[in-house]
Formats: sequence, C-alpha cells, structure tokens
Amino acid sequence: MTPLISLVVCLVGVALLLSVIFAGAGIRIVQEYERGVVFRLGRVQGAKGPGLFVVVPWADRMQKVDLRVVTLDLPSQECITIDNVTVRVNAVVFYQILDPVRAVISVQDYRGSIFQIAQTTLRSVLGQSELDDLLAHRDKINLRLREIIDQGTEAWGIQVGTVEVKDVELPQSMQRAMARQAEAERERRAKVIHAEGEAAASQQLAQAANTLSNQPGALQLRYLQTLTEIGVEHNTTIVFPMPIDMMEGLSSMLHVRGAQGGSVVAPPAPAPLPEH
Repeated sequence: MTPLISLVVCLVGVALLLSVIFAGAGIRIVQEYERGVVFRLGRVQGAKGPGLFVVVPWADRMQKVDLRVVTLDLPSQECITIDNVTVRVNAVVFYQILDPVRAVISVQDYRGSIFQIAQTTLRSVLGQSELDDLLAHRDKINLRLREIIDQGTEAWGIQVGTVEVKDVELPQSMQRAMARQAEAERERRAKVIHAEGEAAASQQLAQAANTLSNQPGALQLRYLQTLTEIGVEHNTTIVFPMPIDMMEGLSSMLHVRGAQGGSVVAPPAPAPLPEH
C-alpha cells in the first residue's frame, strides 16, 4: 500500500470518527414526563420531546423541564393572626408546569420563586384571618392561598393546584385558655339540658295533677296502685294514708250527727299490718 493510499485511509477513518462523535453529541433523549427547551445560539427554538431527537452540537443548548406535579413543602414559621395570636404554621404547595418555555425564560429559578411567593402569601393571608377561622374554616384559607399564589405563577406558565395548611401550633397559654373555654361551654350545655328537663317534667306533673283532680276515680286507682307497689317491698310496718275524700265524707257525717244531738264517736285508728 502506497503512502498516499494510507494517508487517504487515515483521513477517512478520522472523518468517520469525527462524524460519529459529532452525531453522538447531537443526540438527546427526553422522558415522557419531560420536555427539552432548546436554545440555538441564544435563541429559544421551542420545547422538544418526548423521545429521541437531534440538536446541532456546540450550537444548541437544551434544558430539561419536569412536567409532573411537584410537591413544595413550606417549613414551619411564626405568623400573627388578626386577633394578635402568634401561631406556628407549615403548609404544602402542589404545582405543575404547563408551559416549559415560559417557565425557563420568564423566571430564573421557578422553584425558588414559588417557594418565596408561597411563604410570603401564607404570612399575609394568616395575618388577615382570625384564629377561629384558621382552626374551623381551614378550607377557605387554603382556597385563598391557592388563588393568590396561582395568580403570581400564571405568568411563568406554572399552575398551582392545591395549597394545604398542615399543622397549626398554638402557644401553651392559648391551649389552656381554649381548654377552659371548652369546659365552660360543656358546663353551660349541661345546665341548659338539665333546666329543659326540669321544665318538661314540671309540665308533665302539672298535666297529671290536673287529670287526677278532674277524675276522682283516677285518684283512687293511683292510691291502690301505690299500695300494690308498697306491698311488693319487704317492709315491716305499712301505714295506710286516709284518702282526702273519705275524710271529707266522715267530717260531714259527724257534723250532721252533732247537729241532731247524737253522740259522736271518733273512728278507730287503722291497725298496722302484721310483720312479714
């Protein structure tokens, strides 16, 4: 093989090697949940992917952007509510990139920017809310936080899906005050329920008294029922009360006989029952 042929073969081999290296440097692979924002000589060319595509080596630069929902955890921080109560609150933000090009060219660090705007919005919204709303109506506060943060990130092509306030830590003095308040509320409800029961019982007793007073026979039946209930118990001595109507009848008879000049004999006292 002549030196000229050898030189040609070497040049062809070098050219093929450079071609392979050049082609390998231009191959890019993007996952299904990613997009590649391509810049050519500083100008954005759009978002590529998913799959395999080729860029111009040393002229194109690609930046991958994750399109999945990202969870951003806000650490616990102190906030002062509108009723001057200091609480420690932490939250979590769920966001997703809808426009990868705007997310790359509109803000330098979209993750850090979302963190800062979420942190400041959390303090601002809690500063305009009362402690009772934070504890009892947290869903409204979460909705307000999501609306404000989403308005700030909309220009970046990022959508905030959910904002949740996770934990609310109260000072010990406030916890004791709330415990005393809850105890007082339970006592108030117990007294109200007891008073309502007494009122209902008094109404029932008044109705029963009216019924017995209008029906003399019902009073006698009640008297006999009471004697039956007493007889069931293991008592040693039972004293029978004299019905009021019988006393009135005997009194009228005594007055009549006294007026006629007859002798008046007192009725014998009721004899006690024998012991069981």
